[in-house]
Amino acid sequence: MTSAEIRQSFLDFFKEKQHTIVPSSSLMPDSPNLLFTNAGMNQFVPIFLAEKACPYKPARAADTQKCIRAGGKHNDLEDVGLDTYHHTFFEMLGNWSFGDYFKKEAIEWAWELVVERWKFPANRLYATVYSPDKSKGDPSEFDQEAHDIWAALFKKAGLDPKVHIVNGNKKDNFWMMGDTGPCGPCSELHVDLTPDGDTKGSLVNSGDARCIEIWNLVFIQFNANPDGTFSPLPARHVDTGMGFERVCSIIQGTKNFSDFKNARISNYETDVFEPIFRELEKISGRTYGNTLPRAGSTGDTKQERIDVFYRVIADHIRTLTFAISDDILPGNDERNYVIRKILRRAMAFVYEQAGSTTILHRLVPTVVSAFRNAFPNLAAKQDRIAEIIETEEHAFLKNLESGMSILNEAISISRKDERPIPGQLAFKLHDTYGFPLDLTQLKARECGVTVDACGFDHLMEQQRNRARAARKKTIISTVADFADERATEFVGYDILEVKTELGKIRGGDGFFIFKKTPFYAEMGGQVGDSGTATFIKSDGTQKIVKIANTTKVGAGIYLHHPSEDETNLVLPMGSDLNVTLTVDKNRRAAIQSHHSVTHLLHWALHEVVSRDISQKGSFVSGEKLTFDFNSAALTPEQTRKVEELVNQRILENAPVSWTEVKHADIKGRNDIMQFFGDKYGEVVRVVQIGGTPGKLDGYSMELCGGTHVRNTAEIGPFRIVSEGAIAAGVRRIEAVSGGAIHNYLEPAFAKQSEELAALLQKSGKTLKLAGLASDPIESWKNFLNNQSAVENLKSEIREFEKEQAKDKQAGLQRRLSSEVPAWIAKAETINGISLLTHDIGEADAAILPLAVGELKKSWKGVAVLAFHSGGRVGLIASVSPDLVSKIQAGNIIKEIAPLVGGKGGGKPDLAQGGGTQPENISAALAKVKTLL
Repeated sequence: MTSAEIRQSFLDFFKEKQHTIVPSSSLMPDSPNLLFTNAGMNQFVPIFLAEKACPYKPARAADTQKCIRAGGKHNDLEDVGLDTYHHTFFEMLGNWSFGDYFKKEAIEWAWELVVERWKFPANRLYATVYSPDKSKGDPSEFDQEAHDIWAALFKKAGLDPKVHIVNGNKKDNFWMMGDTGPCGPCSELHVDLTPDGDTKGSLVNSGDARCIEIWNLVFIQFNANPDGTFSPLPARHVDTGMGFERVCSIIQGTKNFSDFKNARISNYETDVFEPIFRELEKISGRTYGNTLPRAGSTGDTKQERIDVFYRVIADHIRTLTFAISDDILPGNDERNYVIRKILRRAMAFVYEQAGSTTILHRLVPTVVSAFRNAFPNLAAKQDRIAEIIETEEHAFLKNLESGMSILNEAISISRKDERPIPGQLAFKLHDTYGFPLDLTQLKARECGVTVDACGFDHLMEQQRNRARAARKKTIISTVADFADERATEFVGYDILEVKTELGKIRGGDGFFIFKKTPFYAEMGGQVGDSGTATFIKSDGTQKIVKIANTTKVGAGIYLHHPSEDETNLVLPMGSDLNVTLTVDKNRRAAIQSHHSVTHLLHWALHEVVSRDISQKGSFVSGEKLTFDFNSAALTPEQTRKVEELVNQRILENAPVSWTEVKHADIKGRNDIMQFFGDKYGEVVRVVQIGGTPGKLDGYSMELCGGTHVRNTAEIGPFRIVSEGAIAAGVRRIEAVSGGAIHNYLEPAFAKQSEELAALLQKSGKTLKLAGLASDPIESWKNFLNNQSAVENLKSEIREFEKEQAKDKQAGLQRRLSSEVPAWIAKAETINGISLLTHDIGEADAAILPLAVGELKKSWKGVAVLAFHSGGRVGLIASVSPDLVSKIQAGNIIKEIAPLVGGKGGGKPDLAQGGGTQPENISAALAKVKTLL
């Protein structure tokens, strides 16, 4: 059978068994914890976790899934080329049951396909079943059910189950999604490839290439609990994975099982790789010999090195072609860096065998031709894939030549001195010339020397620490860690402060989860909100925590990350604990300005450059925005026109609105931008600019879950700072708007601009510039030069703030009128003196003198009040004139202010103080009693 026939026969077999044949998911994974889609089950995780209903009837599916394992937990990159079966890209054939069939059907169908349809010799097959090692704490019990099903099949074939069933422990035969969550025993099928096929299972799971695992059947039947116990799942699932390339190598390498004595069992000796090898032979002028280097070597002979070169190039060009077809482009961050590393590793082998030439992009048509029927999206993107690879080849070639010269000199010195290549030099090759560490190690290993990897790692860690200091972000290990946590209710589109309750996971884990939140979680390029969380108990005990960032995991669970200096904080806990969450409104306003203007920018690019432009990524913070899009380089005139058009739309003060609609109702609308590869739910949020809110008739409309301004005038002036390439065919615009524009002014204007922007943010007013110049920076400077206009605006702001202050004072007065009687009712008598102490909680500083004035209307005695705001504490003490001979307000404040980390003082009848420790307010108020 050809590889195409093998793939199709697998799918046809399970279609006969009433499975829905589903397309491969993208190599860009849905899970934030994965670099790439690395297994067939990835796209079905939401069904396994009951986050999504199974859409298939019956609840069965099968597919061939494209996978990459080249980073993180699963990383086969360094082994590629040195053996017959390691790959960075491979296909995984699989079938799944979602609470439908279980072990009996899964095992019997596996036997039916492999033995009865494909004609694998049954005597060469070995099945493994789970057998826990209780001395090592392995979970669950021996998988008797799977054992008995396999035993019946082997007996029917006239074989001894005691020989053909091999027990495996937790390492080999118990699958877990994570430390917690769905899990269960698995059963693998191995093939004995020795000439006589009589090893009686001795090579199973021994790491010997003469006995290969081809299929793993996973039976998901338990939930791993945080306390280490395992509970049965309400629904049991089947998840299988078969190595497509391995099956092809066995069937084709044995000539359909007719010759095992002369077998050449190699994934690369199949028609999966043969077209690539043929084309590579034409281009390079070298012939593949199917030799393998000895263990620990990269090739001792010329032919061995040529054959390693063939295998590396054939594997890597498949990875690059498929990754780029799914818009995973070579770059500098995470998965994009891995793709660039693979490309550069391939180029190093090309350089060694063919010198300074670029050949990788010439292999793309061959890969596309071989796989276009199974993966149709390749053909449509062939030219773009080749263009991106060729651009990367040319960009790295000069660095490769320089870096190789430095590396060869270092290798020579290391061999002479019999010492490793210094970590500092390896880091320089990485940081300056773009050499991944494993490339340096590979070339060093070829020459019999090593690299000081520890020294390299130390320098890399220093570099990472500098990056972490700039931006702290907690990474969550697995979605399964939050399987029992309810989704957070997000209310922050219109509300920036809310009272809520703490979820079960607390600050000791490096984050907080609340039942509802106004904090936007980092997503879709928009950074997460920051602000404060105030924890308050009914007795007044409280703690204010600064929230530095907000992220999201799983099915809508918001993680609020405290600032770095508060990760080990101690909170007041208890069933009566309430929390007030307050978003930093000034930072949110700046973020919203930059987010909304990206929509205008996208629209303007369509108007000025091309309707075919689509967004490839973005970053939106309070300081700036970046917008990535597919396009050739913009001309200076196009850049100017885009900027001018955006500013014109800003001045129109058009409404910015959002509407929730069913995704099915707008799927066919070309005027609403939706992004390829994004996963949308049943209900989506359309953000529109212009038109009538709710009518979906704006000139800019996009599916977007971010936060936005209410009208375009709130954005302020817009300036494109730079436009350039970040990858072949992908451009990036960096821009600023509103108050952030002051960073791009000359020093003479910057200070005045920053002060004005701060006033605008504080007051909530919007600056509308009349008569924008073609350059928004010039418009801003012109305005700042017009002192009359600036003073008029400042005067407007002052009047606005006065009105706000009056409204605030009136609100506080109303609040106090209703609350003070309850305070008075709780007053105590100490040594004949009426004492009133009260923690007002979070409030504005203006409340203290107003509260004292309200008390004096109907009450005499000693009153001590406290409040907190933004981590600060305010204290005030008032003593009736008839009591100042016995106790004085100034002395009270001097005694209690240090308890909240501050100081204070004042007159005998009235004194004030403050501090920075809100959690000690209760202790400070309790101290007053001792002073009487």
